[in-house]
Amino acid sequence: MTDDLRRDGAEDKLEGTLKEGEGRVRDAVGGLTGDESEQLKGKAQQLKGKAQRKLGDAKTDADRDL
Repeated sequence: MTDDLRRDGAEDKLEGTLKEGEGRVRDAVGGLTGDESEQLKGKAQQLKGKAQRKLGDAKTDADRDL
């Protein structure tokens, strides 16, 4: 079970980091093209990625505590 938490945590951290990166790119593209909607979508995606990464951190920490 603890290996599952560790693996799930690592997956969430990786996916969250990737989403944050994608969000940064969307935000930058929106800024360069003047597309405020795309910028907002990018910022939202960054927040989702950060939340998922933090969830992964919590799962990994919980695994250590077990």
